[in-house]
Amino acid sequence: MTTTRADVPQVTVTRWTRTSRVGTPAVLVLFVIMFALPFMTALSNVRSVTDLLIFIILGSMWNIMAGYGGMESVGQQAYIGLGAYGLVVLADQLGINIFLAVPLAGIIAGIIAFLFSFLAFRLVGGYFAIGTWVIAEVVKLIITQFPSLGLGSGISLYAMSAFDRDLRIAVSYWIALGVTVLALLICVLLVRSGFGLGLTALRDDPIAAATSGVDVSRAKRLVFVISGVGTGMAGAIIAISTLRVQPDSLFSVQWSVLMIFMVVIGGVGTIEGPIIGALIFWGLREALADYGSLYLILLGIIAIVFALFFRGGVWGLIQKRRRFSVFPTGYSTWFGRLK
Repeated sequence: MTTTRADVPQVTVTRWTRTSRVGTPAVLVLFVIMFALPFMTALSNVRSVTDLLIFIILGSMWNIMAGYGGMESVGQQAYIGLGAYGLVVLADQLGINIFLAVPLAGIIAGIIAFLFSFLAFRLVGGYFAIGTWVIAEVVKLIITQFPSLGLGSGISLYAMSAFDRDLRIAVSYWIALGVTVLALLICVLLVRSGFGLGLTALRDDPIAAATSGVDVSRAKRLVFVISGVGTGMAGAIIAISTLRVQPDSLFSVQWSVLMIFMVVIGGVGTIEGPIIGALIFWGLREALADYGSLYLILLGIIAIVFALFFRGGVWGLIQKRRRFSVFPTGYSTWFGRLK
């Protein structure tokens, strides 16, 4: 049989799929439309969507650390508190513009996360999780010793008093929207990079990753710091939204439980998963918050069911039926014929 050039298969490898070519522009258009939300709906709805954006940031940052870096922390509330208190110090006590104070608060949280990593990385598995929780409690105890920070009763944020109530709600929403876009962009770029491939290998088998040339300590530390920066900025947004910084609220372990819930429900180790998980949690909270303890019981049941039977989360279930992605983070191949 004679083989012609047309019979030779051609393999094309690309990051962009049919769905990501549609999904990525659609997400960008959605964010542009969302910028105008304060002019389109009631301010109560704007505040609610601000909470959703905070949830997306927190879920994405925990997922980057645990879903890709393999570090399952229950002490991320430390950086929420540090970001919130850092914002008060920067904006109120040092007079720095609120728009500049938010990223600076995140950077402060990241620097402290870098220092904590040398202690936390001595622990592995469950010990690491418990250790990060203990670190968060220690941070809380230290902060409550400073009279300038309100001791144990907390402190109010006065930097937003320059804005009237309506503008303050809109400004906090716009800041949350901007940080959300930045967080998702960092996640996508990180996963697309060669460093992201090393992270995936590290998560699956640290020893094998190390023998393949991945600097395990450096990779884990970088992800740990990035997560601290993003979580710190989320804490700063919480302070702007509530105008009050209270240690018992900000340093509560419930924040880490919330992050874990969103990522487990949405899908660990994916960009889309934490977004879906945040939407589910936010929707359940809005619909069932009036039911008190029953609402919390339902969340617990949902988390247990997904942890036992649907470990890939909602996004994993979607991928089983048809494999596609919203963001161009992986590789796909298609076969054709040379002409």
